[in-house]
Amino acid sequence: MLAASERVREGGQSVLVWHKAAEPERCNGECDWHPIACSPTEGIVTPGPLKDVPPDLDEPGQRWCADCLTLPTT
Repeated sequence: MLAASERVREGGQSVLVWHKAAEPERCNGECDWHPIACSPTEGIVTPGPLKDVPPDLDEPGQRWCADCLTLPTT
């Protein structure tokens, strides 16, 4: 699933939270703002391409946005 990352602090640790991309077809790999599926107005300000992240992500220090995981995949 194509996603953009957000770095957040949780319990004193830095965690990478992945958000499902809202308009992945618009990303040309040089974007600096990515709309996210869990919000009609919010986005991730991160330069670079989206990343293909497995829905069953099991990496230390990384997790999916809970709201994004409840959305249907297209």
